[in-house]
Amino acid sequence: MRRELARPGYRELAPPPALAGVLDCLWVRVAPPQGAAPVLVLPDACADLIWQSGRGAFVAGPDTAAVLAHTEPGMVMIGARFLPGAGGPALGLPLSEVRDLRVEAAELLPRLDGTLPPTLPPGAALQRVAAAATRLAAAGPPDGAVRQAARLLADPLARVEALADELGLSERQLRRRCHAAVGYGPKTLQRVLRFRDFLARADAAGVRPDLARIAVEAGYADQAHLTRECTRLAGVPPGRLVRTRAIA
Repeated sequence: MRRELARPGYRELAPPPALAGVLDCLWVRVAPPQGAAPVLVLPDACADLIWQSGRGAFVAGPDTAAVLAHTEPGMVMIGARFLPGAGGPALGLPLSEVRDLRVEAAELLPRLDGTLPPTLPPGAALQRVAAAATRLAAAGPPDGAVRQAARLLADPLARVEALADELGLSERQLRRRCHAAVGYGPKTLQRVLRFRDFLARADAAGVRPDLARIAVEAGYADQAHLTRECTRLAGVPPGRLVRTRAIA
């Protein structure tokens, strides 16, 4: 594991079994010694607790547009990515307050900040990030209704208009709970989840995917709809984004 943590690149690790319903993954990003180009971070309906060498711990709120993350040569980042519906309760605040923001743990989680100093070796940082996520999840378990909403909205055929009734909530209750647990309302959640579905399908299809077919399979009305949404969420049209990911 120590050798893996030192290898440049990005990799995801399965969460501990106790966190399977809370975390999407633990992840590690190591910049090469000579430095690297900025990383395009795409919306994923998640919030992350992140440790960064030389900086310490911070929280990445849910994004509604792509963010360019700059890295220094040899920089190590280790994160715990909370599933949609789990981040707000675990972090103890409405995620709408940190939407599209990166906030130091000293401001949001002062007790936790002291356990994740910037000088930790990467192996210790990984262990402590996982331990911190475990403690946070125990104090604030996921919002079950919002987790179920995310599962339902992952279906390309799902209709946001019917979601509240399926969950036994009013539209206002569902919107309020989504803002608290995810960071935005159910319509935005569906847009982001549909976009992630498109990315997964396009990545699996290789370097020349049939974008029109994948657009329909992922729940878009047509390829033009996909192009508008991809440009809004990623900042570039889908063809360019797919080509960039294929050579990354």
